[in-house]
Amino acid sequence: MHDTVGQSAGHSWAHTRPRPLVEFRGVGRSFGAVEALAPTDLTVRRGELVSLIGPSGCGKSTLLRLASQLDQPTVGAVEFTTDSVGYVFQDATLMPWRTVRRNIGLLAELSGLSRAGTAALVDEALATVGLSDFADHLPHQLSGGMKMRASLARSLVLNPEVFLFDEPFGALDEITRGRLNLVLLDLFREHNFAGLFVTHSVEEAVFLSTRVVVMSARPGRITEEFDVPFDFPRSLDLRYTPQFAELAGRVAKALEAAS
Repeated sequence: MHDTVGQSAGHSWAHTRPRPLVEFRGVGRSFGAVEALAPTDLTVRRGELVSLIGPSGCGKSTLLRLASQLDQPTVGAVEFTTDSVGYVFQDATLMPWRTVRRNIGLLAELSGLSRAGTAALVDEALATVGLSDFADHLPHQLSGGMKMRASLARSLVLNPEVFLFDEPFGALDEITRGRLNLVLLDLFREHNFAGLFVTHSVEEAVFLSTRVVVMSARPGRITEEFDVPFDFPRSLDLRYTPQFAELAGRVAKALEAAS
């Protein structure tokens, strides 16, 4: 990994890079005698969207669960400099009896915001993900892509400083997945959060990220990291450039070697 920001600024990297929002310090997880995740160090800063890629069972989702405090490490610690964390699951996890509007407003309601305050935040989130016209629909009336948009909007309402994404677009068709990649990048540019994104797709990892982290087979450990040099905004046409293909090929080779 190269300190490209510090080098391009012409002065100390320590003075230019944003503060860490989440740090994994020697974090490992075992389930009985099975070591699922070897002690791992990883830092994610504001304005970084870091993708985790590796073979199934390598501990990618385990890292996310540890970061979200849905699970606790066997060794090491996860340290945050914020308590503002959003989590987007593999499934949209929408409540079937609630309208899209009321699903999106759930976290705001649980946080104790006023009804008026919640309504304003929900309206903004609906517009951001392009669901304003579907606010009063029930989840079963939505396509898979719309459900994931609603899931993104639900986490977006509280404007988290850290976003955790557990392969949210994996079950979608290629066209819908590409469109939601663009929606996510727009959110990233607008809100400048620290993002940790789990995926099995090399192409998705390179397209979305500022940095790609490759993990080994169980017990999972970081084997290589790749800085992604492409400027924002990014269009889907980026995926057809020689530069993109070259980097994706390097990541794919590292993944093959780690599997």
